[in-house]
Amino acid sequence: MKRRLSPNKKHGEWLAARGAPPVSRLRADHVVMGKRRRGADCGRSGPSQPPEDWYDPPEGVLDAYRIIEQYPGDGLRHVLTADEIRDRLARLPGHLLANLDIVQLSRMTRKKCIYPCYGMQWGTTIYLYPIEESLTEYFNRPPRPSELREAAMYGAVWSHDSPDTWVLQWTWPAIRDYYLNNVLIHELGHIVDDRNRSHVDRERYADWFAIEYGYKASRAEMVRKALRRVIRRHDRI
Repeated sequence: MKRRLSPNKKHGEWLAARGAPPVSRLRADHVVMGKRRRGADCGRSGPSQPPEDWYDPPEGVLDAYRIIEQYPGDGLRHVLTADEIRDRLARLPGHLLANLDIVQLSRMTRKKCIYPCYGMQWGTTIYLYPIEESLTEYFNRPPRPSELREAAMYGAVWSHDSPDTWVLQWTWPAIRDYYLNNVLIHELGHIVDDRNRSHVDRERYADWFAIEYGYKASRAEMVRKALRRVIRRHDRI
């Protein structure tokens, strides 16, 4: 069942039954800023916040999280499939998934287009948003230094198209890599974080979490796969 009401006492009891630590910030009235903002205020709570579905925790103890896929919207497509999400999360230590209930591949509505973002965490749910089929994004401001670095890390390219327009161009391997090893892991970091209270500290933790468990882990795996290919080639010689 889904609704937009604050969780009741059963929510805390349900988390405790799963062996999860008490996390006061996993509440319906607190929405963490989305990763990464594609508009000025994506992910902020308040009247500008795009509406999302609040999912009541199910009764009893779950063995695994659920994945819900919605229609992305005209001209849009989801970056990841349910199988890709399960495969990526399966490579994480199991205790990091203890508080995760749902991963939703969300639809994009006209209201959400005003403040679009790649992903968001709300309570024990991660929301991943679709991207334009063209893989081209347009901005009315220059990229921040952190956004330039992040794009370079995952293979996207920024360009200055006109005096008031900046363009971020993705390739399909780049955007898939970004969602698997940054956006998804960043939002999970918000769920895992049971210490920080301020927005700045929570974002700093989620960024660190995404680097450690997303970017660095995936690059180490790429190196191992490359070495195995080299060894196999030498064995055939």
